[in-house]
Amino acid sequence: MRDYMYIDRMRVAYDIDGSGPFLLLLHGWGGSAKSFAPVHQAFAQWFRVVSLDFPGFGESDLPTSVWGVGEYAELVYRFLQQLDIRKCHIIAHSFGGKVTIWLAAHHPEVVEKITLVDAAGVKPRRPIQYYLKVYTFKTAKKLYRWGLLGPRREERLNRLYARFGSRDYQDAGSLRSIFVRVVNQHLNELLPKIQNPTLLIWGDQDTSTPLRDAKVMEAAIPDAGLVIFAGAGHFSYLDQLGRFVQVEKHFLLGSS
Repeated sequence: MRDYMYIDRMRVAYDIDGSGPFLLLLHGWGGSAKSFAPVHQAFAQWFRVVSLDFPGFGESDLPTSVWGVGEYAELVYRFLQQLDIRKCHIIAHSFGGKVTIWLAAHHPEVVEKITLVDAAGVKPRRPIQYYLKVYTFKTAKKLYRWGLLGPRREERLNRLYARFGSRDYQDAGSLRSIFVRVVNQHLNELLPKIQNPTLLIWGDQDTSTPLRDAKVMEAAIPDAGLVIFAGAGHFSYLDQLGRFVQVEKHFLLGSS
């Protein structure tokens, strides 16, 4: 069932179905509650499942300022309070995992078991070519702002975005400043603060948040275990939905 609430005059959209313990689903960057629709439907037979549209995505309003991970996590915390959800399990994908890491480290009292699926949050290991690309892009943007790119500057800037910007960056539109802030926040230092049982589910073909990130998280989170889906990519929960539901059900309910 689709529903809405207002937090600081900002509309937040969400789906809620089923009955039982609360299970919160947090989608990745560029997605919405619909990204988790098959999981939402599968688990509504055992849980009261809540799937949130993060502000700026789906049917939720845009943030009115340049948010970072902390602002998104605090929004989730207030969202849970407004629904009178005192504790919930969380399944989070990609950017949603980053938000969950912050939430669990700062508000452990509202979190039960956590599942991080191909999650962001670990400082990436970049080749030298990446930094050359980034600094070339930044220099070119400054030249644009100083009016040193000559005529047709807007067209030239768009070419720079197309050449140097990631696909998410190019597609971010009005969220571009938020995207830059979020991407540059690394949460390695928060991982040891997570005291909740944590399941890491990862596709071994994930190139957005590679398997190395999962192993860093497994080593740093005190009570964490890793399940690797061979042949799956960044959306491992969709690539192998049947296996995902089976593994997740066992983790949350202790049954196959």
